Amino acid sequence: MGRPTIADIARQAGVSKGAVSFALNGRPGVSEATRARILRVAEEMNWRPHSAARALGGARADAVGLVIARPARTIGVEPFFSQLLSGLQAVLSASSVALHLMVVEDTAAEIGVYRRWASEHRVDGFIVVDLQVKDPRLPVLDELGLPAVVLGGPGKGGNQLRIWADDREAMLSIVDYLAAIGHRRIAHLAGLPHFQHTQRRIRALRDASRRLGLEEAVSVPTDFSDAEGAAATRTLLSRARRPTAIVYDSDVMAVAGLGVAGEMGVAVPGELSIVSFDDSVLARIVHPPLTALSRDTFALGEQVARSLLEALDEAGPGRDLQMPTPRLTVRESTSPPEAAAGGSAASPGAVPPGAASPEAASPGVVPPGAASPEAASPGVVPPSPVGVVAVRVVDTGAEPV
Repeated sequence: MGRPTIADIARQAGVSKGAVSFALNGRPGVSEATRARILRVAEEMNWRPHSAARALGGARADAVGLVIARPARTIGVEPFFSQLLSGLQAVLSASSVALHLMVVEDTAAEIGVYRRWASEHRVDGFIVVDLQVKDPRLPVLDELGLPAVVLGGPGKGGNQLRIWADDREAMLSIVDYLAAIGHRRIAHLAGLPHFQHTQRRIRALRDASRRLGLEEAVSVPTDFSDAEGAAATRTLLSRARRPTAIVYDSDVMAVAGLGVAGEMGVAVPGELSIVSFDDSVLARIVHPPLTALSRDTFALGEQVARSLLEALDEAGPGRDLQMPTPRLTVRESTSPPEAAAGGSAASPGAVPPGAASPEAASPGVVPPGAASPEAASPGVVPPSPVGVVAVRVVDTGAEPV
């Protein structure tokens, strides 16, 4: 049997459809005995109001939407997204608001879902992740007129409320620390080039490289998967003058890179230091445990959900909110480089020009052994399906928005 209708209830209760409508909507026009009988029959038939019909009548859908345009296989192993979703659900469930989640393959499909859910009154608002350079989703969301919270920013375009952390400062804290302990050749395994946070991290590495006088700083594109992270690491470590430190834009890639280093006989941290832009249980249980940027991603999800619920209740869009910058938690995967790492390296005690000493490298650095919260996420230039293309950090003069 399909969804029970008002007509089905009327037939079962022996009353008119009008009487059923009055009873279900709490309106006068039927006796209390008849109302009680109708409500009992509706309960027995497991009747629930149709969400679209309620929305057309001005009622809320009591649901918000999150559409993620990434390969489903990579989402399934990302601790960042699992923590984010847990935080979202903790707040939304407490308010009896459902989270509609869909994973799609590209931005065009994501926009299509926004339009369909809005036209069918499936959701009251949206949560948007992976903010893009010149993001085509923002004008569509403006057109649809539903409240939305964007995880990422700041930036131009769109009227949505934005919640963000400073990716630039986070990357600078990593590079300053690595330079302070003697690293002069640093590689960055990033994600997709059209993400704004990717571009901010690339520019931060470029700027720090100039300020610190590094020998080399390269950014390498990936899709955040363990497979591409491993392939890119293998390519970098096969070079005659390989990097002495690699920064990974996700913990999954960092763990894959650690495995490749072991496979190739490259000692971590003696010959190669590894840093993850995400912290998680995964980063902490491997050997050696990974130096990583730490933040409470569960709390981030809670804040995003709270901000959207507030936007649904307020007339205005609310205010943008900057979250605390992730802090560098130093563990056993980083150390001063050895001279044998594919060529001459800086002596362990050398501090390049402009770099702080390791002890005072950054106010955001957490020393080894200190407790840290959970972690955060992704970033670079288009992934290459055949091998990996390293993109040397150069000044293009362009500032994506």
